[in-house]
Amino acid sequence: MEATVTSTPTTVFYAAFAPLSFTVLGLWFLIVQTRHKDWSVSPAHHRLASAVSLQLALPGLMSLFSLVDPESTSLWRTSFAVTALLGAAGLIGLALGGWPDRRTSRVVEVGRACAAALFMLVAVVAIAPGTVHGVGLAARPIQVEAFFLSLIVFLGMCVAWLLMFEEVRSPAPGGK
Repeated sequence: MEATVTSTPTTVFYAAFAPLSFTVLGLWFLIVQTRHKDWSVSPAHHRLASAVSLQLALPGLMSLFSLVDPESTSLWRTSFAVTALLGAAGLIGLALGGWPDRRTSRVVEVGRACAAALFMLVAVVAIAPGTVHGVGLAARPIQVEAFFLSLIVFLGMCVAWLLMFEEVRSPAPGGK
C-alpha cells in the first residue's frame, strides 16, 4: 500500500527552501576558501565563518526534516526543536568563545545575536506550538517556522556579505 501526500504550500516551500539553503551554503564555502589565508590566522573570523555556516546549513536541514513525513507534526516539532536548540547553542558558544572581541564589526555581532534569538524562537514554536495562536497569529506553527528560518538564512547572507569585505585586523596586544 502506497501512501500519497498532497502538496501544500508549506511542503512546496520547504522543498524549495532546503536546496536554496544548501546552495547558499556551498557558495559560502567558496568564499571561505578564497579568504582562508586571511581568516585562518584570525580566531574571530574563524568563529564568524562557522556561525554563518550554521545559519545557512541548519535551516536547510530542518527543511529536509519537515519533508520526511509532512503529515507528522511530532517529527517536525522534535527535529526543529533539537536542531534549533543546537543552532542557538552553537552560535552562543561561538560568540562567547571570543568575547569580547573588538576586531569584529558590531553589525556582524548583532546579526549573529539575532540569528541565535531566531533559533530560540524556532525552538519555542516547535516545543509549544500553541504560542502561535496565543499571540494572535492565524498561521500554522510550521508556517511561522518557515518565516523564522527564512530570516535566519537572510541574516546569514547579510553577515556573510559583511564578512566577505571585512579586513582581518592584527591581533590585539597580548595575543587575543
